[in-house]
Amino acid sequence: MARAVFYGAISLDGYLADKQDRLDWLYNQPGGNLVPYDQFYQGIDYTMMGRRTYEVVKRDAPKEILYPEKENFVFSRSKVNLDDNLKRMDEDPVAFIRRLPEEKTIWVVGGGMLLQPVIEAGLIEEWWIQVVSILLGEGVPLFLPQSHQQKLQLIDTEQFGQFAQLHLKK
Repeated sequence: MARAVFYGAISLDGYLADKQDRLDWLYNQPGGNLVPYDQFYQGIDYTMMGRRTYEVVKRDAPKEILYPEKENFVFSRSKVNLDDNLKRMDEDPVAFIRRLPEEKTIWVVGGGMLLQPVIEAGLIEEWWIQVVSILLGEGVPLFLPQSHQQKLQLIDTEQFGQFAQLHLKK
């Protein structure tokens, strides 16, 4: 089984996007350009995301080719028009991760609906969460209800402008 990791930014109250699926609140924060994304990105082999996450990213950067050096998967039960370098998957994300080679690393890009069963199965081995100093009040949550607790180990914290990065391991 591949090593599954999460990397992403949330508001202080735990949202990935605001209630209109907008990310303006994230893009306008000082320090975002300092977060060590490139270092993280070099360590992954695959990406997986839900349809909704894909559509938000493409809406905000329509001409950008997503993760061109990686194998990329979008999980969707319905047809979706994808860029050529992405493959639509209509299967259980947990079973999918478990089938990948163990020497590989997959980035679970988001969002909560895709991430929830992966968390429930205990497959996320490492987390990099950038917490942005803003309260959105409502929106798209990173974490959906879980059936049990999972204790994580805090490895490191770093500040990048208005971003506080938490690095955690299972």
